Amino acid sequence: MFKTILLAYDGSEHAKRAARIAKMEAEAHGARLVVVHVYEPVPDYLGEPFFQEALKRRLERAEKVLAEAVGLTGVPREDALLLEGRPAEAILEAAIGERADLIVMGTRGLGAIGSLFLGSQSQKVLAEAPCPVLLVR
Repeated sequence: MFKTILLAYDGSEHAKRAARIAKMEAEAHGARLVVVHVYEPVPDYLGEPFFQEALKRRLERAEKVLAEAVGLTGVPREDALLLEGRPAEAILEAAIGERADLIVMGTRGLGAIGSLFLGSQSQKVLAEAPCPVLLVR
């Protein structure tokens, strides 16, 4: 049924559970599993040298989180995407670009404070996804 499954991974406990389920679904369907981790851009107003240092730290953390997801799922490195941008929008763009048949993600990510004001990323993905979405608690 599914040919390509996209896992949105942020390192949270819900995302770790979603990774296990996405891996099982991919194996059950013989599907390709693509892992996406999105990091938010560093604000330009920080100026030099703060901007470069903040970007370096953010990239190091993002690469670590993506490596964790690769370890949990066993996906090949070429199927592990590190994207910069707003999480929901980047996940949706990746789903379209990778022609995902299913998006798997946790219901609660690491951005809990922001979600109180802006709505959760999973809600945004669920509302606008071009394919089914499996939310994992």
